[in-house]
Amino acid sequence: MIQVTSRAVEKIRQTLAREGLVEGGLRLGVQGGGCSGMSYLIRPEAGPRANDHVFEFDGVRIFVDPRSLAYLQGLTLDYQESLMRSGFVFQNPNARKSCGCGTSFTV
Repeated sequence: MIQVTSRAVEKIRQTLAREGLVEGGLRLGVQGGGCSGMSYLIRPEAGPRANDHVFEFDGVRIFVDPRSLAYLQGLTLDYQESLMRSGFVFQNPNARKSCGCGTSFTV
């Protein structure tokens, strides 16, 4: 199971509306690469793939492929804004180490 904070849900909703994907959702996944070995994949998509796990939070859908779900189990996706930075923040209990930017990790 993954969790998405209310701030992240609102930002996802805004992003989907801007992209014209109101009926779509957000793809959340993991891919090889990044400075710590694995990196997060996050992008708007029109709909889920046949084997995706679909999570819904206040009307916003999150699509996760089965391979990525193993690395994202227990993840909380947040959105933070500050004077220095704004963006999604991944709080992943499976990550043993992550890089300074917060988008790359090691399990």
